[in-house]
Amino acid sequence: MESDDEFNQFVMNELIDPSSSDDENDLFFGAAHMIIEDSVNNPGRIGSVEGHDVVDRERRLWHGLLYKDYFSDKPTFGPKIFRRRFRMRRPVFLRIMNAVEEHDDYFVQKRNAAGVLGLSCLQKVVAAFRMLAYGVRADALDKYIRIGESTALEALRKFVVAVVEVFGPEYMRLPNEQDTARLLAIGASRGFPGMLGSIDCMHWSWKNCPTAWHGMSRGHKKEPTIILEAIASTDLWIWHAFFGMPGSHNDINILQRSPIFARLAKGEGLQVNYNINGHDYSMGYYLADGIYPSWATFVKTIPEPQGTKEKYFAKAQEVCRKDVDRAFGVLQSRFAIVRGPARLWDEDTLHNIMMACIIMHNMIVEDEREEQYDYKFDDMGQYVCNYEDMGERVSVSHNDAPELDAFIQNYKNIKNKETHAQLKADLIEHLWQNHPDLYSIE
Repeated sequence: MESDDEFNQFVMNELIDPSSSDDENDLFFGAAHMIIEDSVNNPGRIGSVEGHDVVDRERRLWHGLLYKDYFSDKPTFGPKIFRRRFRMRRPVFLRIMNAVEEHDDYFVQKRNAAGVLGLSCLQKVVAAFRMLAYGVRADALDKYIRIGESTALEALRKFVVAVVEVFGPEYMRLPNEQDTARLLAIGASRGFPGMLGSIDCMHWSWKNCPTAWHGMSRGHKKEPTIILEAIASTDLWIWHAFFGMPGSHNDINILQRSPIFARLAKGEGLQVNYNINGHDYSMGYYLADGIYPSWATFVKTIPEPQGTKEKYFAKAQEVCRKDVDRAFGVLQSRFAIVRGPARLWDEDTLHNIMMACIIMHNMIVEDEREEQYDYKFDDMGQYVCNYEDMGERVSVSHNDAPELDAFIQNYKNIKNKETHAQLKADLIEHLWQNHPDLYSIE
């Protein structure tokens, strides 16, 4: 092309196909026409502050290029590349973007007092996604999205807040009766009746931790970190997330402050009823590593198993307990911002970022399930089954504990070491008798 004006006109002519009638893209078509009209009527402006450097980012043009690359009827980059670069399929992304725009007026494209059309919702949301997915600095987004550093950070903060407020109640919910029944059925099929998932903690390095907080934020990692306690099931859905404790804590300290058993102590939690090896139990449990206490709600491995039965149980427990580690790995792979050092300063923003990443992770898990409640078994013990084939559904009871004595008794039941020992012994025998071929101990 002979000039920038000719190039811009050529690109804009190629952006939109007016003949399209796809309802999903009506919003984009309208915005694109608005952008082209604005570019014709308002070809260029300068800043109102004398001596202030003004960067003409040509945002209208680059919005059109972004739309053509990923969101047009015939995008430059197809679904496979979109899934890799955005960590999710396009319908999920559009669902999030539309909900965020409806929830927060900040993401609605507007004109300023001078009549200049501002950044589109697409540009702001994509900028936030790029920082979450790739962990890049805000200033690096200016090259493709044409958004300034301060605006990108503002978009990120508002985006994660909107995601938490809109999708948090659904995708960070505690398991309801249907969820609990499915989790128990899956656990039973893997040789662990009564299992609700596995629990562990993950450290997120905090590069810009204030110096005054370094002491309490440093633990065995030798650098400031913030800790996430999470519970995950075998499909990698994260059912519980407790984030924000300084890195000097260990798993036991965090457990004492976590609300994980608060509902159960009040008699409002997931009190499930099942039988193992002739013994009745009324509380579900989580698979945990050796640092966790010997409570009735945890099942740990055997550090030095003696005999074939104990070795088989230890292998089975360690295989299934890796579900939460796999969930951490996938979460960090999808959202590199929680894998690298956090560069933001305030804890509230970091909390919102972590929660938003977990929520979107659960949305992706839900979207990409092959068939609901229909799973397969592999040689590594990642076995779940069809829910409808599990026979009678497990009932969930709710017994309120309005009195202090009942509340204290519930906590004693949760921390009962005798029940822990009996449950482990029953599971060792149950695995050996009923699931002898699920796991290899070679």
